[in-house]
Order: sequence, then structure tokens, then C-alpha cells
Amino acid sequence: MPSFDIVSKVDKQELDNAVNQAKKEIAQRFDFKGTDTVIELGDTGITLRSSSEGRVEAAWDVLAGKLVRRGLALEAFDRGAIEPAGGKTQRQVVSIQEGIPQDAGRKIVKLVKDAKLKVQASIQGDVVRVSGKKRDELQSVISLVKGAELGIAMQYVNFRD
Repeated sequence: MPSFDIVSKVDKQELDNAVNQAKKEIAQRFDFKGTDTVIELGDTGITLRSSSEGRVEAAWDVLAGKLVRRGLALEAFDRGAIEPAGGKTQRQVVSIQEGIPQDAGRKIVKLVKDAKLKVQASIQGDVVRVSGKKRDELQSVISLVKGAELGIAMQYVNFRD
């Protein structure tokens, strides 16, 4: 029985490359000179630090451009509020979304069931598995889920015939 998985993952190597490219660009750009702008990649997310809120926003714009160019969807990144970080610096923490949340998984399953296709969708941890008898029905599920605006980055993997 053909099946595939709907997952939400971020390629760590591409993320690392995008952060390094953004660091290089910030170090070279004239408008960032003397602002002590720093981008740090941690285990749970990315930290942007600078001397003002405007510089933090500009650093995010640079980073977002690099992320998109490397093929990473911006829906996978959740920007926190810009907050004071001690001294005259401002900080913003950008968390990285890994896995499909339970409520979004339920929405995907409900969407598939409401479409009246002859497929089964089930939540397995942070993955939604869709299985059916025909490959065409599975492909229509992929296009249906892509068309739905769920606010998360999704990939379709493990397609098995």
C-alpha cells in the first residue's frame, strides 16, 4: 500500500551555512560598522544581538535573505520579541520549529478526511503518515495540504509504493 510522511524539518547544514553567510555580510557592510551586531546559532535557535532595535531588524532581514536563498522556509522560524539584553544592547531569539505540532497534525488529518479521498491519515509522534491504495490520491493529498495555509513548513518524504 503506497504511503508517505508529512514532516517539518530544517536542514542543519544549510542553516549553518546561511548563518555563516549572514555573519560575513554583516561584518562587511558599512551600515553595521560599530553596532556590535552578532548572530549566534545555538541548539534551540538563533540569537540576534545589536545596539538598537533597528539593527536587530536589519540583521534579521540579512539572515532571512540567506535562509531563503539556501532553500529554508521562513515558516520554520519563530521570531520572539526584541528585548533589552543588558547595557545598550537589544536581543531577539528566533526559535527553530522541528516536527509538526499536535494541533497542526490534527488539522492536517481533518483536512484529508474532509476531502473525502480514499486515504488514511494518522499522527505518529511529530509526523503525519498518509497511506492509500492509489498513487494519484496520495499526490492529490500533497497538493491539498500544500494549498492549505497552516503556517508551518512541511516536507513530504518516505514515499513508498
